[in-house]
Amino acid sequence: MRVAFGADDEGLIPTSVLELLRGRGYEVLHLARGAQWPEVGRAVGQAVASGQADSGVVMCYTGTGVSIAANKVPGVRAALCVDAATASGARRWNDANVLALSIRLTTPDLAAEIVDAYFSTDPDPGEAGLFGQV
Repeated sequence: MRVAFGADDEGLIPTSVLELLRGRGYEVLHLARGAQWPEVGRAVGQAVASGQADSGVVMCYTGTGVSIAANKVPGVRAALCVDAATASGARRWNDANVLALSIRLTTPDLAAEIVDAYFSTDPDPGEAGLFGQV
């Protein structure tokens, strides 16, 4: 699976998430390095919407800015997730295709739980008819 990744910071948390993704065997496209959050969200969103990546992970201080920016790209369903249950639900019920994380609120251990929940959950086919309504 190809995962587009972007963060507006290159510190401990984004680096740990990037290493985690690679360690889980994902082909990671590291996009918009050194860019501000609007560009990070747009770049990852475009990679996912165009099919260049199967899914995406975006990060900024709160996670809100990158999720808003990614969601402006048609076809993107970015979800800001602060725990594993929310990440699983975002995939299952909302068919989220971009995971947004807060650098401020996320530790390396919590990031691993969230990432694993997000990528191990499939969308619920019974919800599929609702995706086009938003």
